Amino acid sequence: MKVVIDTNVLLVSIPKQSPYRVIFDHLIAKKYDLLISNEVLHEYTEIIARKANPVVANNIAEMLLTLSNVHKHEVYYKWQLIDADKDDNKFVDCAIAGNADFLVSNDRHFNVLKTIEFPKLQVLTISEFIGHL
Repeated sequence: MKVVIDTNVLLVSIPKQSPYRVIFDHLIAKKYDLLISNEVLHEYTEIIARKANPVVANNIAEMLLTLSNVHKHEVYYKWQLIDADKDDNKFVDCAIAGNADFLVSNDRHFNVLKTIEFPKLQVLTISEFIGHL
């Protein structure tokens, strides 16, 4: 299963006491493939550094880059499918470039993808994704 995970989903899955920790644990256990791009990794690092600290952010980024089930994709075309928050398009573009099975997010801006016929991209909430795990 190939997925792209929104930054907020990654953030809530990192703490050991989080009810969403299963997402991070399954990533480390290589139970699914995570797709990232340079832009996605940069946002992960930037937001984790802001919420925790730069050392934690760099450690997470290094871990992601060394896991064999994390695949970095170059995005050659920007689809611009989300108008409400253009910054979210980096996740959509990565998912399309990597032929992801799912994009995981609780962000309502991704709901517009349900109305788009092409390219078709399935968005799962955190709870739905945990159900797939």
